[in-house]
Amino acid sequence: MDLSITLNRLELRNPVLVASGTFGYAREMAGLVDFAKLGGIIPKTVTRQPRAGNPPPRTVETPSGLLNAIGLDNDGIEHFIAHHLPYLRTLPTAIIPNIAGKSEDEFFEMAAMLAKEPGLAAIELNLSCPNVAGGIDFATNPEVTRRIVRGVRDLLGVPIIAKLTPNVTDVVAIAKAAADGGVDAVSIANTFVGMAIDWRKRKPILGNVTGGLSGPAIKPLVLRLVWQTAKAKIVPIIAVGGIATLDDVMEFLVAGASAVQIGTANFYDPMASVRIVDGLPEALGTSSLCEVIGAAQ
Repeated sequence: MDLSITLNRLELRNPVLVASGTFGYAREMAGLVDFAKLGGIIPKTVTRQPRAGNPPPRTVETPSGLLNAIGLDNDGIEHFIAHHLPYLRTLPTAIIPNIAGKSEDEFFEMAAMLAKEPGLAAIELNLSCPNVAGGIDFATNPEVTRRIVRGVRDLLGVPIIAKLTPNVTDVVAIAKAAADGGVDAVSIANTFVGMAIDWRKRKPILGNVTGGLSGPAIKPLVLRLVWQTAKAKIVPIIAVGGIATLDDVMEFLVAGASAVQIGTANFYDPMASVRIVDGLPEALGTSSLCEVIGAAQ
């Protein structure tokens, strides 16, 4: 069965990608995952300069979820281009770097640097990390979202994905702004802001106090956001949030997503994405992928 999908200028072998921050830079998964079966790999977010990240503890498990406040710990984009990108280019799937700036200009600087690099399928703009100390959640402002997307598009020849935040009152308005800026798809959504407290010690557990909640607990919330955005028919959607099984994927496709990202599940079940891809033909039956997308609308 042909599982390929096109999201404006972005063409994918199949609709199953692995989410940034949950798959390392792919080397970590080389002994476990058949990369050729994936629709694409989105490596860990990189920033303009190296970042040490947030103080520990950085993660805490919650019922049906995971709170993390890593703080975009990474060695910077120059290190990414020199040390990670050469390896990523050798992999038999779409490679989609994820970048985060602490200012609009940093997004443009990194886009200009990546514009010189061959072998990239697209770029994902992390406009929505909720746990960066001193950072800005760019995707809470439609005009800022539109401006960053437009500026990056003017610099890059490859497709652009904007990763949006669920921590807004109207995600559809942000998706429309991204579409107006020329984005090819939006990822819905990044993590929900949450926290955990150790009542015995009388203090928050995370070193950053708050963190981003991911995992099965947020799936119904993200499904609603995807449904609302798909109903507006603004831009192709890549769903991310609590997806761990084939049933999860099918629910998001029927709700209107054109592709999905597997995130937190990679931590406890690295083979989840491959197993989902293998099961898609049977789940689709005689229907094509395009017939299923948005069928519930």
